[in-house]
Amino acid sequence: MLTKRVIPCLDVRGGRVTKGVKFKNNIDLGDPVEMAVRYSEGGADELVFYDITASAEGRPIDIGMVAAVARAVRIPFAVGGGISSLADMERVILAGAEKISVNSLAVRTPAIISDGAKAFGRQCVVLGMDPVKSDNPKCPSGYEITTRGFREFTGLDAVEWAKRAVDLGAGEIVVNSVDADGTRAGFELTITRLIAEAVGVPVVASGGAGRPEHLVSVFREAKADAAIVAGMVHTGDYTIAQIKDAMAAASLPVRRSW
Repeated sequence: MLTKRVIPCLDVRGGRVTKGVKFKNNIDLGDPVEMAVRYSEGGADELVFYDITASAEGRPIDIGMVAAVARAVRIPFAVGGGISSLADMERVILAGAEKISVNSLAVRTPAIISDGAKAFGRQCVVLGMDPVKSDNPKCPSGYEITTRGFREFTGLDAVEWAKRAVDLGAGEIVVNSVDADGTRAGFELTITRLIAEAVGVPVVASGGAGRPEHLVSVFREAKADAAIVAGMVHTGDYTIAQIKDAMAAASLPVRRSW
């Protein structure tokens, strides 16, 4: 049985880790490389870094930061934000990241998914999505894809977009619920489960983790393969070890590295 992964997320802006609620009111939390080392040594299975304003500002991702993280940690990590071309994806891979997350770019240019999968392997291409509850008739699942940091509504149904992305070559999908983001009130189980049941690649739940039992719920009830945590570990309220202890107590398969 595959272990359930716990993945700290580090949202980066201006070279610093930041955290907000529903993409707003962000506060500074620290240096991304130092935090990456702390989580790597603390038992994280993977890491993910998002340059949260790069796409909206039309600038490239900080490759220097990617390279610094690669030198400092020995666990896989993904990078997203500021990816605008296949060449950008290649630079991220060459800098040391194992995975590239595409979100706004994939909506604008879906071929980047297939191009990336052909160039680097589908295991390297992650579709990031920011779905929000919606009554848009174009979205029968009840969830609409947003882009550019929740700045634009696309009219794309979240489940249909996930299925199309997998057909194009995405090897993993991160479902970041805008409604739950930063609330620490629990993951959005419905959309996570809908997508997990619709695709044949790993699905990562994101947005809303506040207590270890939230991860237990998203693994059990929403069939997620991995879960992203941020505020609950950034603040020191919980450690990765405590989260995995709760998962193990709930009979979920976890990787132990301590």
